[in-house]
Amino acid sequence: MAEAREVIRAPALAGVPHGFLTAVGPAGEPDPGLIVPGGELVLLKQVHSPLALAVAAPFAADERPEADAMATSTPGLVLGIVTADCAPVLLADRKAGVIGAAHAGWRGALGGVLEAVIEAMEALGAHREDIAAAIGPTIALESYEVDDAFRARFTPSDGRFFAQGREGHWQFDLEGYVEARLDAIGVAVVECLGLDTYAEEDRFFSYRRAVHRGEPTYGRQFSLIGLSG
Repeated sequence: MAEAREVIRAPALAGVPHGFLTAVGPAGEPDPGLIVPGGELVLLKQVHSPLALAVAAPFAADERPEADAMATSTPGLVLGIVTADCAPVLLADRKAGVIGAAHAGWRGALGGVLEAVIEAMEALGAHREDIAAAIGPTIALESYEVDDAFRARFTPSDGRFFAQGREGHWQFDLEGYVEARLDAIGVAVVECLGLDTYAEEDRFFSYRRAVHRGEPTYGRQFSLIGLSG
């Protein structure tokens, strides 16, 4: 994989400093200046939880709290989410000057991480009817095979996110599920970028693809959103 990051922008977040970065193997943390010149990067210890925090300053690397979403109204901060098949979600209320970022794997999305990040943004003055969200590179339905036990964790009404696969298996639409959760919350605009981390191996790292091939699983990609000073 080329050692150069591509910065992918979402039209839904036009005018808001942000970017979904392509993977660069084991490279370190990105320069937040790619998003906000002189910005400070805020990262969490992501644990596939439904927890969201309001943040006002970066955390030391060994003091990052366990959570999977965050919100801020502090200029100069760049919120960073790390993924490797899960859905990165970047959010902004331009009117209120509040941004958010969420790591939405199936566990977090099912558990309520998207609802939690909206609540964290609203606590800072945002309004869900003014929030725009973009769902970045994530594993697509065609690439995401799950079994009956996985399917059983979801409600019958979630059946529209599962396509029948081989016997005892299904194809799960994580992007569609995340989009539907955001729509149900009342988010004004939700954009799906439709980028498959598993299939687009020249651009993205995929944990599942690496496991299937017996390759190292250290790679990740970052999604960033910031507030200019």
